[in-house]
Amino acid sequence: MHKAKLYYKIGEVCEITGLKPSIIRFWEKEFRQLRPVKFGSNHRYYTKAHLKTLEQIKELLYTEKMTIEGAKRKLAEDNVRSKKQNPAEDDIIYEVRSELEEILNILKH
Repeated sequence: MHKAKLYYKIGEVCEITGLKPSIIRFWEKEFRQLRPVKFGSNHRYYTKAHLKTLEQIKELLYTEKMTIEGAKRKLAEDNVRSKKQNPAEDDIIYEVRSELEEILNILKH
């Protein structure tokens, strides 16, 4: 089992998921849910949510044998269903994200 962290580098993600870096980078282009964080550098940092999404995509593509388009639809459906169940969480996430963007802008200047 891997140690829980806030952010994981791509090498750590590969170890945890069993995926190659090239696959992860390709999926970043295909799935909008996979947008790693970049802190002033071009290094990718992934969150626990990214890890969960990667595992979901891996399951859909490799186990359920879905196409990429089918997996995109399934993830979008799951996202809509989740938002209907947790609208308050979306508001909190939006507020936190907005505050973090403000802090980032202050730090840049």
